Amino acid sequence: MTTAFEAHEAPAALPAAGDLLAAYRPSPSGAFLAGPTGTLLARGVDRAVTDPATATALLRDLGPDSTGVVIGAIPFAPGRPARLFVPTDLRRAGPVAEDPFFEPAAPAPADRIWRQTPVPAPQVYADAVAEAVRLLAEDPELAKVVLARTLELSTPGGADLPAMLHRLIHRDPSGYTFAVPAGGDATLVGASPELLVSRRGRAVVSNPLAGSAARCGDLAEDLRRAAALLESPKDLAEHAFVVDAVRRALAPYCDDLVVPERPTLLRTAAMWHLSTTVTGTLRDPGTSALDLALALHPTPAVCGTPTDRARELIAELEPFDRDLYTGVVGWGDARGDGEWVVTLRCAEAEGDRLRLYAGAGVVAASDPAAELAETGAKFRTFLHAVGLENAS
Repeated sequence: MTTAFEAHEAPAALPAAGDLLAAYRPSPSGAFLAGPTGTLLARGVDRAVTDPATATALLRDLGPDSTGVVIGAIPFAPGRPARLFVPTDLRRAGPVAEDPFFEPAAPAPADRIWRQTPVPAPQVYADAVAEAVRLLAEDPELAKVVLARTLELSTPGGADLPAMLHRLIHRDPSGYTFAVPAGGDATLVGASPELLVSRRGRAVVSNPLAGSAARCGDLAEDLRRAAALLESPKDLAEHAFVVDAVRRALAPYCDDLVVPERPTLLRTAAMWHLSTTVTGTLRDPGTSALDLALALHPTPAVCGTPTDRARELIAELEPFDRDLYTGVVGWGDARGDGEWVVTLRCAEAEGDRLRLYAGAGVVAASDPAAELAETGAKFRTFLHAVGLENAS
């Protein structure tokens, strides 16, 4: 089947994924996306879009034969400006896995010293989780809230973002690696494991993740953790909230929705995740991938249940602005096809600073120390990319 990455060029004309990564340079008018279905490099801004609803209308106006796409990121909070744009130049390539010349990334410089500042402090985060657990016990309608924390890294000269992207891709080659403008001179860079939604013709796929366990270097212990996650009542309940929300959000748009009864395991270099792949057939071909992404966002995996109450608690208990973290990042084309992922395992890079984000789903059975440890494990994706193994 012809993919959206191939639709406007013969496959033989496509450059290699490594060529696009080598050509990427961070800028307010450049973006790089790599995933299991292909690679995109966007340069130049034909039109900036701050309202996602405007983006869907703009793509429809371009017409189904247009080669135009919209690319970028949508924030977590409603009403905040999106960082979307229609590029003047777009290059496509196949997946990294199909590039035989995509060589392993060079290790991060061993002599680079990073100053680390957690926001909030670890104990403050654990206390916030404990407060959320208390409120969950008091409010029968509140089922889950996702609480996040950040880790500020700084070093003279900042991070080498193309090199970091290279390491992130090799660490989790089946994930979704991205670098998109985040406003001003900032860049949102990350390697998300979670597909919010993709649309290819009338085929719709969503892959919600919820319920996690840290990986372990010891094989026997790693497998034990994976098996325990598959049987964990707390994690299975957390996962069920998310899958049910995805099913309900897609049902008005799709026929033949297939929702497996039990989750499987998805493995990244740092984490095991409970994973369910939901598939369906689009009812109205005029519904775009971005329309579906906006209908799904935010899922309980990044916010909580019910959404409005969870958002209130996040604002009360998190001492920072999430901005694009736990938003949506990806692309959509004029025919309505596209791929949008949840903005996880990400950082905002600007100047000497790199702000890392990680969160955990809090339910009534949550243990504050365990949720703190989970966020620490999720930081490892980026710590490895800059040459650090653990947060100080």
